[in-house]
This record gives sequence, C-alpha cells and structure tokens, in this order.
Amino acid sequence: MSQQTLEERVRVLEEKFDQLSRQLRPDGEPGRDDWKSTVGMFANDPIMKEIDEEARKIREADRERARKKWKSES
Repeated sequence: MSQQTLEERVRVLEEKFDQLSRQLRPDGEPGRDDWKSTVGMFANDPIMKEIDEEARKIREADRERARKKWKSES
C-alpha cells in the first residue's frame, strides 16, 4: 500500500468521523428521536424484502417446533 493511498484513506475516515460527530448531541449521546430518521429507509428494497421473508420462514419454523414440543409434553 502506498503512502499516498494510506493518507487518502485516513482523510476519508476523518471526514466520516466528523460527519458522525456532528450528529451526536453535545453530551455524546444520540438524540431521543434519532430513530425516526431510519423509518422507511428500506422501503421497496428487494434485498430487505428477501431478508424479511427468510426471517418470517425462520419464525414460523420455530413456532411449529414449539407447537410440536408443547403437544408432545401435554
């Protein structure tokens, strides 16, 4: 890795750090309503829809296993 490349990478990291630092309150904690900025950020994202579908399948399989276990213990 060349020195110039390393210097460029450090500069980019410093810029990102400055951006993130400005988003924090003076006490260093995120604001109470910061979660609102994330609402809808994955709307209509095909990869997120795939993740949601796979998670739904996992939850349903877990429910089915729990039902079978509960029935066998009854």
